[in-house]
Amino acid sequence: MQLYAPTSTTATKKRTRAPKLAKLDGARIGILENGKLNAEEMLNEVAQLFVQRHGCTIVKLASKKNASAPAPANTLTQVAPEVDFLITGLGD
Repeated sequence: MQLYAPTSTTATKKRTRAPKLAKLDGARIGILENGKLNAEEMLNEVAQLFVQRHGCTIVKLASKKNASAPAPANTLTQVAPEVDFLITGLGD
């Protein structure tokens, strides 16, 4: 019997989280839907809660074709300057 270690030898990438928003009031929301059934509808419902509770506005809807893959960098690059935060999730 031969055993294999399930670890990777590739270098790890240094990643940091986006800074916390100072406030939600009046923030601009982007929505990233993943192409799954009901994703757009579900994410719009979540965004509407921010609109009602914090006076946010929904300014951008973006899509990605593969639910299991990260969003393409160019999609995020295009959306980022127009929004203060992005909502994403599964729609099934």
